[in-house]
Amino acid sequence: MDYQLILDVLKNDAPLRVIEHLTLVLLTMTICIVVAIPLSVAFTRNRESKILKIILNILSVFQSIPSFAFIALALPLLGIGFVPAIVALVAQSLLPVVRGSIVGLLNVDKSAIEAAKGMGMNKKKILFDVELPLAMHSIINGIKTSTIYATSAATLAGFIGAGGLGILISRGLSVLVTEYILIGSILGAILAISLDTILNKIKNKFTY
Repeated sequence: MDYQLILDVLKNDAPLRVIEHLTLVLLTMTICIVVAIPLSVAFTRNRESKILKIILNILSVFQSIPSFAFIALALPLLGIGFVPAIVALVAQSLLPVVRGSIVGLLNVDKSAIEAAKGMGMNKKKILFDVELPLAMHSIINGIKTSTIYATSAATLAGFIGAGGLGILISRGLSVLVTEYILIGSILGAILAISLDTILNKIKNKFTY
């Protein structure tokens, strides 16, 4: 094990790769949240809809598709670079947020909604003051799952020229230098654990 190489990579290359990786993840999750929550609200306005059940089943199937498949599909369709990586990451990470939001909204106690109506609240106020707060636990769980997916899949995005910690891993594989692979993998794991810890604190603060 070349410890001097490890120190040099950690000092000179790793900080940039961590920033690139974090940028990929945060941008992906921002797009997912902005898209998923309004979609979930629209889907759940009719709780008895058969289409809603079909959507949930489809989401379950798509969620089982491995990250590599989304990256591999983006490559021939969109080429290489940052934008194709974001498209692939959003496609992979959107599903758990949508599913978590739908499940959370569907599980809101109907009596709470009826009580809000009895207090004279309109539909918009019921959504923002009753339904979304009560569904927040499930929504954040979906965001947590998506964040882990995005963090791991962003490593694969490095193989299509999008930057991030995958650059270190691909470099290590191409020149058979274990130190690069080790650094990229460990930093990816640390980043995933850190983001999960932050989201846990947010969930504990804002959920009932």
